[in-house]
This record gives sequence, C-alpha cells and structure tokens, in this order.
Amino acid sequence: MRAVVTKVQHASVVIDGEVRGKIGQGFLILLGVTHEDTEVQAKKLCDKVCSLRIFDDENGKINKGLEDVDGELLIISQFTLYGNCRHGRRPDFLAAARPETAIPLYETFIRLCRDKGYHVETGEFGAHMEVTSLNDGPFTLVIDTDQLA
Repeated sequence: MRAVVTKVQHASVVIDGEVRGKIGQGFLILLGVTHEDTEVQAKKLCDKVCSLRIFDDENGKINKGLEDVDGELLIISQFTLYGNCRHGRRPDFLAAARPETAIPLYETFIRLCRDKGYHVETGEFGAHMEVTSLNDGPFTLVIDTDQLA
C-alpha cells in the first residue's frame, strides 16, 4: 500500500456537487493499493500513519501526534499512486489493484483508523472527486508499506 499523507488545517471532498467528507486539523490521506497488498499491509500502514508525530508543540518542534491535537482523517482512494510514467506520455496503472482487491483493503484501512478512535471521513471509491485542502507547513509524506520495517 502507498499513502500520501498531508498535514492539513482542513480538507474536504465533493462528489456530484455534494460535500461527502470534511475535516478540521489532521491528515488528508491519498491511499493506493497494489496487487500483493493484504490486511497485513493495511494494519502496518494504519499503525505508521496514526503514530506520526508531525504537529508542532509549544516550542515549534514537530513532537505532537494526531491524538495530541484531536486530529481527524480524510481518506481518499487514489489508484493513480501506482501509475507508471516510465514510458511514453500516458501512464499505465497496471500495478494498481483491481476494485475487487482494492475496495476491501481501502475499507479495512478506514475501519482500522476508526478503531483507533479517530474521526474519519472518506471519499467514494471510483468516483470523480474534488478534493480541497489547506496544507499546514506544507508537510507531506509518501509512505509505502514495502519500505516499512
């Protein structure tokens, strides 16, 4: 699994002109799933993302985590994170998992984050979404479960 995690002051997702998800301070997470991913990767990624300490403390040091700032999560499915741009001008998405694999893992990741007690909003898998955010920092990380211990 691959996630782009952006620390935000607020973020929202609109589908068909309707706000479907909206958060205050927290993380906007763009989540991609590849063929080999299982619930093991979903748990590993959830644990890593939810334990990040990237919010400023009273001294301006990045020492606080989501739980310290009552942070929220907006999780958006993003198969294009597995886009391959090596050849030609149009990327291929062969490394992105098919919906029958990706949807259950996307939903598992969401459930795991909620089980940790965080307020989680989501987009809709496969929908055309308009995602808006106010990046805080900006502070953005790319986390790939293949690179986690």
